[in-house]
Amino acid sequence: MASLTTKTVEKIIRAGLAGMTNDGDGLYLKVGRSGGASWIFRYKIAGKSRDMGLGATPEVSLAKAREKAAEARKLSKSGVDPLTHRDEELERQRLEKEAERLAQATAKAKATPFKDVAFDYIAVHRAGWKNAKHAQQWENTLATYAFKVIGDLSTQEVSVEHVLTILKPIWTVKPETASRLRNRIELVLDAAKAKGLREGENPARWRGHLDKLLPPRLKVRAVKHLSAIPWIELPAFMATLEKAEDLSSKALRFTILTACRTSEVLNSTWAEIDLVERIWTIPASRMKAGKEHRVPLSQAALNILITLPRVKGNNHLFPGARRGRPLSNMAMLMVLRRMKRNDLTTHGFRSTFRDWASEVTHYPREVCEQALAHAVESAVEAAYRRGDLFGKRQMLMDQWSRYVCGIPDVQASGMAINEAPLLTHPR
Repeated sequence: MASLTTKTVEKIIRAGLAGMTNDGDGLYLKVGRSGGASWIFRYKIAGKSRDMGLGATPEVSLAKAREKAAEARKLSKSGVDPLTHRDEELERQRLEKEAERLAQATAKAKATPFKDVAFDYIAVHRAGWKNAKHAQQWENTLATYAFKVIGDLSTQEVSVEHVLTILKPIWTVKPETASRLRNRIELVLDAAKAKGLREGENPARWRGHLDKLLPPRLKVRAVKHLSAIPWIELPAFMATLEKAEDLSSKALRFTILTACRTSEVLNSTWAEIDLVERIWTIPASRMKAGKEHRVPLSQAALNILITLPRVKGNNHLFPGARRGRPLSNMAMLMVLRRMKRNDLTTHGFRSTFRDWASEVTHYPREVCEQALAHAVESAVEAAYRRGDLFGKRQMLMDQWSRYVCGIPDVQASGMAINEAPLLTHPR
């Protein structure tokens, strides 16, 4: 039977006497030593007495305390510990709030625009790319073609229709650009999926997906190779080029003789050259395939090297006007223009070399490709090819050098390769 009234409760609290006052049925008013008052429900569960706090006064009134005590009493009589039940209920409420918070955060994240996800992808991967130009190319292609269609859409909203809208106008006109653009969109959307920003199929995936909706790039490509001189005309061209003694002309001759890329030649340093062993070792950091490349140096290439100037403070083979810098990447192209050969490009001489090697020599394809430092296409071939075929490439490049310079072949001259006089750079 309840024994307390609202007035009695107020009187006990004003008196400030510490202790427990029974209201009946296990409900007590507890006054602490500091004068604060609260409600306690005392019960037994499994033979053990327990106290359950129901709240402080005046926040919890007498009527509310009796209501809470009645609920707890009902639970205890059914064998459920009210304290355990309350803890479980509080945990359930906490989990519900956390789930709601996460759902709101996920919904907000999923609303992140495609362009923001793309910029984040570029920022994360920038350090792993070879140069800053690659990141700039990513930004430029996405900004030029993709952002105007899907830039402000969330990655979840990007569909096949959007991707086709981006790619179709340039698929046959700029196939190389379109292919790279498609791959970049695919990678950004894959990253979005990994972050939980989208679900389902990647609408930019090629194999088994877009390849059913667009023609293969190689079949639509308007083949336009970099302008290259026919190999049959190269000796005459080289004879004319040899008349010029300027550094840019020597750089072009060296590029032709080694069949290397423009950047590989212009950024070469004396530290990479072994004149005794006749080897130019290009570090992996400067190679397109990211793998160290050893270039066998022919006698003609060595002859060029020994005439090159040594500039204090500049270790480049072909030093430029600026301190510590090589020749400009336009230097060799300007040589071609002065020769009235606007129809040619420096890179095109690599194609000339490849045509000559295929049509004139009997060297296997892998030797010719290795000479150009092309990446191995087949994973199986890469697994079995452990060396760099240097010995065979050395013979190939010596034969190329003799052809380019108009020297009779070894077999015709009767002189072995290792009988050629070795020239070293003057000390």
